[in-house]
Amino acid sequence: MPRETPKKDIASAATIGGGLMGGGIAMSFADAGIPVKVLEVTREALDKGLSVIEYNYNRMVRSGRITEAERDERLDRIEGVLDYEAVADADVVVEAVYENLDLKKEIFAKLDATMKDGAVLASNTSGLDLDQMAAMTKRPGDVVGTHFFSPANIMQLLEVVRGVETNPGTLATAMALGKAIGKVPVMSLNAPGFIGNRMLGGYTRQAGEIILHGALPEQVDKVIVDFGFNMGPFAMNDLVGLDLGWRARKMAGTTDKPLTTIVPDKLCDLGRFGQKTNVGFYTYAQGSRQGQPDPAVAKLIEETSAELGFSRREINEDEILKRCLYPLVNIGAQLLDEGVALRASDIDVVYIYGYGFPKYRGGPMYYADAVGLDNVYRDILAFHQEYGDAWRPAPLLKRLAEAGSSFAAWDAAKSAK
Repeated sequence: MPRETPKKDIASAATIGGGLMGGGIAMSFADAGIPVKVLEVTREALDKGLSVIEYNYNRMVRSGRITEAERDERLDRIEGVLDYEAVADADVVVEAVYENLDLKKEIFAKLDATMKDGAVLASNTSGLDLDQMAAMTKRPGDVVGTHFFSPANIMQLLEVVRGVETNPGTLATAMALGKAIGKVPVMSLNAPGFIGNRMLGGYTRQAGEIILHGALPEQVDKVIVDFGFNMGPFAMNDLVGLDLGWRARKMAGTTDKPLTTIVPDKLCDLGRFGQKTNVGFYTYAQGSRQGQPDPAVAKLIEETSAELGFSRREINEDEILKRCLYPLVNIGAQLLDEGVALRASDIDVVYIYGYGFPKYRGGPMYYADAVGLDNVYRDILAFHQEYGDAWRPAPLLKRLAEAGSSFAAWDAAKSAK
């Protein structure tokens, strides 16, 4: 996208939804001096959302991050509304309801009928099909994805998603807006999971398989924390809530479930949802976020392994690390080949600013270069032979490894074209 691409002026904003994400996005606009309206469907939901925003600002005052005067200025920039007509004049509107494509499509049809000409129509979806939302409007060129990360007022990453018909001006505006509100924007094409969540799927799937093959959650998490992450995949699952995926699978009536969902679903059947119930993969003392290994969970995992026909074995730290991290590299290479991500360095930015990859490691693609792509490729080939198609090497990884090249060199060559 040429630097001189014209951008739209953004002097006002709106969010559709005032929950966790909508409220955090509204705070991001207010923090940057942009007036924002928060639309909710009921007075009760609106009052709750605005009270959470006020609570968050009061907490920032107590911690010394902002003054009372700054809090008041920011709160004055946020207005709650209950009608679409009230947001019609906003320069940008961000849909921020829960991840349900039919609901989002319905909202975009309303926005198309309501918003002024030239407004940017954005969706905060974390991986749903942006083009289906754009198809509900007569102005798909004005539709763009703006995937904020939770909590949206704190997390720096912003995935800016280009749909098939998103025009260059809309894309340039979204990228510039991201910078204006203090985010680190990275462009992605519209594809399931975009960049970050598509890669995350491989990481979490391998962690789930490793515990079926012989390790325990605390072993996996220790390896990931020792590498430099703030927490491992199982502690993260407990924090987010095991019941989210469990409820979604129940609602969908899913019968052919991935093997890696069996253990968390069994835990949920026992009422172990994670930190919110003080028991999940770990147990938590009341009021504590520090999980402790639970022999009952180890027993449940071992029984599940036996039911599925796995012979458990000792898995060393080196294998755990490679099986968790190398899917990020392999899927990242697929995204580059498909054009979903433009540069390997973009993928590194996504993982450092959105997923807690340790900065001093440089990101998954930089880390793979440091290890040597020939070494990474050799290990992935071995895992492919042992564990099947999920480990099929990405064609780009194969080409670079066999040529003795790197992702950094690939980026440089692409930039030179």
